[in-house]
Amino acid sequence: MRKKIDEYVSPVRIVPLGGLDQIGMNITAIEYDNSIVVIDCGVSFPEEDMLGIDLVIPDISYLKENIKKIKGFVITHGHEDHIGAIPYVLKEINAPVYATKLTMGLIESKLTEHDMMSMVKRKVVKYGQVVSLGDFKVEFIRTNHSIADAAALALTCPAGTIVHTGDFKVDYTPVWGDPIDLQRLGELGKKGVLAMMADSTNALRPGFTMSERTVGKKFDEIFENNKDSRLIIATFASNVDRVQQIIDRAYKYGRKVCVEGRSMVNIIKVAEDMDYLKVPDGVLIETDEMKKYPLEQIVLITTGSQGESMAALSRIAADLHRRVSIQPGDVVVFSSSPIPGNEKSVAKVINELGERGAKVIFQDTHVSGHACQEELKLLYSLVKPKFAIPVHGEYRHLMAQKSLLKELGYDNDHIVVAHSGDVIEVSDEKAEIVEKVEAGNVLVDGLGVGDVGNIVLRDRQNLAENGIVIVVLTLQKYTGQLIAGPDIVTRGFVYVREAEDLLNEARDVVDNSVQGCIDKRISDWSKIKNIVKDDLSEYFWKKMKRNPVILPIIMEAQV
Repeated sequence: MRKKIDEYVSPVRIVPLGGLDQIGMNITAIEYDNSIVVIDCGVSFPEEDMLGIDLVIPDISYLKENIKKIKGFVITHGHEDHIGAIPYVLKEINAPVYATKLTMGLIESKLTEHDMMSMVKRKVVKYGQVVSLGDFKVEFIRTNHSIADAAALALTCPAGTIVHTGDFKVDYTPVWGDPIDLQRLGELGKKGVLAMMADSTNALRPGFTMSERTVGKKFDEIFENNKDSRLIIATFASNVDRVQQIIDRAYKYGRKVCVEGRSMVNIIKVAEDMDYLKVPDGVLIETDEMKKYPLEQIVLITTGSQGESMAALSRIAADLHRRVSIQPGDVVVFSSSPIPGNEKSVAKVINELGERGAKVIFQDTHVSGHACQEELKLLYSLVKPKFAIPVHGEYRHLMAQKSLLKELGYDNDHIVVAHSGDVIEVSDEKAEIVEKVEAGNVLVDGLGVGDVGNIVLRDRQNLAENGIVIVVLTLQKYTGQLIAGPDIVTRGFVYVREAEDLLNEARDVVDNSVQGCIDKRISDWSKIKNIVKDDLSEYFWKKMKRNPVILPIIMEAQV
């Protein structure tokens, strides 16, 4: 409800802390007066130069600064880029979580893994249900995506209604559940919507996104044409509808199904336990049981469709998997398209599979879960928001949606293309970026969260590119005389047996450096280390044009 006309109504603040300028790590704070509702809480996956990093989660400094205002997290669907950071973030901001049934099941699987179930308040929400969170009333609206139970959100506060589409497409024949609730979205449009934040992932693609059921027809063709081969099908672990279609075809063609990949096993278990996945009796077998059946009776569903180095398919392709190896004649199906940036990794896996005698199929085996241009036009025509804020995508995707909006009659004053960290204030009169808050990446390495920063990453990159040289020498305690060494140990720099002359000259350089320090009466060990490091670095650069990491170690002896 709006306040009386003569009362001042504060603008609503929209603060995307991730998910813009990138695919992944979606998290947005919607703020009105003393209430903040957080939409989604996802991870992104490390880029090639993030050596040793497992996950990237959002910087939530802004949320921690305003922790007393946070009323809850509302989650649009169960993909990793929308729920993956929940266990990490809730350790610092323990607020209630609201989500639909399957989404909550996947969240609870993560909380169980982190031993957090007892500390987090959770509420399963049905479509059409409205949740009161401070100054906000949040309604969950049915949409279609590549995972069941996806929702759009309508957040109503005194400033007006904000619609967040989540990841969506318009699928009139979904594999599971009903089509998107266009009627409810149209009703909201008639009442008046202040702003809409719409999925931009496919804003560059004309037309409509194909229905998920079209993939089923392609699977029929693949199963029919490859009756004498084992089928290995790689897809996203969270695409439960895709997994259902594979299982249905396996049952139809009399095959057994086994599942590889930890995330795939976990999600299938959750989906089956909650009746979002129907598995006929006797179809699912353990990987160890495959040897009991002829190869042509097996379908292996696996993770690794994006070429991730530690995923099951990558290990199978590299012949590093303990229980599965490629046999000549195997047919491997990539039922996904590469996420931007993963093309090289996927090509590498395809090449390795081909070298081991497998036939690889990747044409027409995937449909997107995101709306193309005509679906975006349809949604804007129904919702009729006063202001448009493209979200979920790289900058080029956001700008593509802006171009689309101009075709629909929106002008620059009614479209806001933002970056993560921008604070957008929206009122009846205008929508504008008013400030910027801290937003960025927090790196997860093993059990360490945020303890690896840019300096550590730079060192790792330098080590990977140039190797390391360790110089060990022993100095006499009182005189500083060199009494042992220098010994030089290298890793990833040169092959020692073929570089004896180089390393002997390097020892001479260190000898001269230490002697120079003695002559100048330099007794500070940190200064001696720096001089050794600089002199050796200059020598290696002149000799080899390489910059290894040089680590001098000085030991003290009382002789």
